[in-house]
Amino acid sequence: MSKPYKLSAFAGKIIAVDGPAGAGKSTTARLLAARLGYIYLDTGAMYRAVTLFALKNNILPEDGVALTETARKLTIEFRVEGNINKVYLNGADVTYLIRTPEVTKAVSAVSAHAGVREALVRLQREIGKKGNVVAEGRDTTSVVFPEADLKIYLDASIAERARRRVLDFARMNLPTTVEEQTKELTRRDALDSGRSASPLMRTGDAIVVDTTNLSIEEQVDRIIKLAKSRFIKL
Repeated sequence: MSKPYKLSAFAGKIIAVDGPAGAGKSTTARLLAARLGYIYLDTGAMYRAVTLFALKNNILPEDGVALTETARKLTIEFRVEGNINKVYLNGADVTYLIRTPEVTKAVSAVSAHAGVREALVRLQREIGKKGNVVAEGRDTTSVVFPEADLKIYLDASIAERARRRVLDFARMNLPTTVEEQTKELTRRDALDSGRSASPLMRTGDAIVVDTTNLSIEEQVDRIIKLAKSRFIKL
């Protein structure tokens, strides 16, 4: 696939993508990174990995002290295998385990602890030191990379986000309904936006991309166009 941009103009850049659950961040950011030849930094997967470890080791989502200690000690890695961005926790592939409903339900509570966020933000910034990164999550534009070269806030209607979540769970053979996911997304939005540590927010310099009526390919193309206008000096 030919790339409609000058590679030299994109060297060393950081593109940060924020937005609520179900807005298309993960898939869009992953494909965007592939198009640019960048590292894909899935910050949400890191919080999910901590949550998975906690659930498997009987650590309560409310236990901030134990979770902070856990986040500081875990080894979380990203590896691209067969065009799939795999997530490894302490050497084990947890790519699909971190996407189960149990983890999804608990991750907002786990990620609300300031100590957990501090530990993972430190690691995320280390990964991003050399640039050439597409980072996505819920505080990448405001906290992790406040000086990012391009900030994108992906959003979509609650109805569309719920529809996408039903499809996501269907791919994992996990039954759910639009009504259930609408309720769950509303709950998560309130938790993510209302937490005291690094709440989900749209920064003033972030460009909003409404994905409600856009395909994944259209979302990627839209961000590429925005990046070209920002990075390439005509």
